[in-house]
Amino acid sequence: MADWTDTLPEAAQAYLEGRRLDEVECIIADLPGIARGKAVPASKFARQQHFHLPDSIFFQTITGDWGEAAGDEGFIERDMILKPDMSTATAAPWTGDWTLQVIHDAYNRDGKPIPFAPRNVLKRVVDLYRKHGMNPVVAPEMEFFLVARNLDPAKAIEPMMGRSGRPAAARQAYSMTAVDEFGPVIDDIYDFAEAQGFEIDGITQEGGAGQLEINLRHGDPVKLADEVFYFKRLIREAALKHNCFATFMAKPIEDEPGSSMHVHHSILDPETGRNLFVGPQGGETDAFFHFIGGLQKHLPDAVAVLAPYVNSYRRYVKDHAAPINLAWARDNRTTGIRVPLSPPEARRVENRMAGMDCNPYLGIAASLACGLLGMMNETRPDAQFKGDAYEGEPDIPRVLGEALDMFDEATDLHDILGPEFARVYSIVKRAEYEEFLQVISPWEREHLLMNV
Repeated sequence: MADWTDTLPEAAQAYLEGRRLDEVECIIADLPGIARGKAVPASKFARQQHFHLPDSIFFQTITGDWGEAAGDEGFIERDMILKPDMSTATAAPWTGDWTLQVIHDAYNRDGKPIPFAPRNVLKRVVDLYRKHGMNPVVAPEMEFFLVARNLDPAKAIEPMMGRSGRPAAARQAYSMTAVDEFGPVIDDIYDFAEAQGFEIDGITQEGGAGQLEINLRHGDPVKLADEVFYFKRLIREAALKHNCFATFMAKPIEDEPGSSMHVHHSILDPETGRNLFVGPQGGETDAFFHFIGGLQKHLPDAVAVLAPYVNSYRRYVKDHAAPINLAWARDNRTTGIRVPLSPPEARRVENRMAGMDCNPYLGIAASLACGLLGMMNETRPDAQFKGDAYEGEPDIPRVLGEALDMFDEATDLHDILGPEFARVYSIVKRAEYEEFLQVISPWEREHLLMNV
């Protein structure tokens, strides 16, 4: 046992110091970003080099139904070979025993990466950057709501009760008093994150009732996507300890802002570490403008990945802290593409389109893919926007069906993300959309039952 635990990441070793490891959770993210896998005794994990799961986990919809995406051989549920990435080994500090989680990568029997496994999609995009002599760097921001326990899907989601005994208040952005209302939950988030070796750049109250934002330090895209994947589980577990739910729905509460996953991008020279968005005198380079141009041109085709559910499109509401178009500007939060204030060496481009409901591997991969296409094709952006971008017209799809139609036609985007991923993703998402269209909503019963 000591042989392999001695090589664990530092935080995992610290977590286990003086303790006996009981169990290892072998996990992988499916298309929605749900952790799938197996829990095995630590002694068995020490002896195994891989384990198997059927490829059908990537054909499953968010409801547990299936998209007909298995291909020519039919739905035979072929086994994948899942191999651990031990650099991802981290604590599961909410469990009753001493447990580690380890993210696995999926391969076929020939040793080739499964092309529709989300982590493999992101690795493919990062590898393409490196083949072009560039290292992409990202910094995600995670927004989410702490809400009252909701056991009845027919009941509207409500804010959680705060420490004061009053429901969480809306429109209190950046209020420290509002953050203090959730103190016990936040304390556990910090404790769990520390046990897992994650560095939080900050927690703030956002504009919604019970809405918080966690910022992560910038770094390698795969590593950061791993952290967002882990954080979603961590935050849910911290909330459950305090009799509330954490939700990453894009729009959980009517008339409140939605939850986004803003992604900050910069590109480094792999040899010198120089930010390729910065010229010799600190000016903005062609790569900087081409990256923005790529986002403007290709993000409409990628929205089906950044906004993967029917609920996602409820977030894109004018004047509700979510963009409705792809204008770009410096230090302007009304635009879909923002260049934050920073010294030249920290220059970055913020994509504000992704919802927090997206799979972090796929959302980051799609955003990077759009920027890479812009740099490869030397796409020039529109002129910088001046003023309030909410006064402009929307230029993104407004419903999932429209977004999927655009995604299906975007063969240049498929070439970056992988054609087989694009095929499977579209089939699964259309199956979800068809399921949704069969559901009769309360609005329809209220306004149509007796009036039409």
